[in-house]
Amino acid sequence: MWSFYYDGFREMTLGRVLWAIILIKLFIMFVVLRVFFFPDFVATHATEGDEARFVGEELMERRAP
Repeated sequence: MWSFYYDGFREMTLGRVLWAIILIKLFIMFVVLRVFFFPDFVATHATEGDEARFVGEELMERRAP
């Protein structure tokens, strides 16, 4: 089974380019976009060691009536 997949990935030509594009897109989505669009809100608004209480209070305040 291993040799089947190994030979398949070794012999593909267009697939390598497509896998490279997929990996680049994943890198952009999970690393670059996280840095710019998803700041660490808890670390900037809660004190050190008190993050759990802060998150709990925020969840209770935003709870739907």
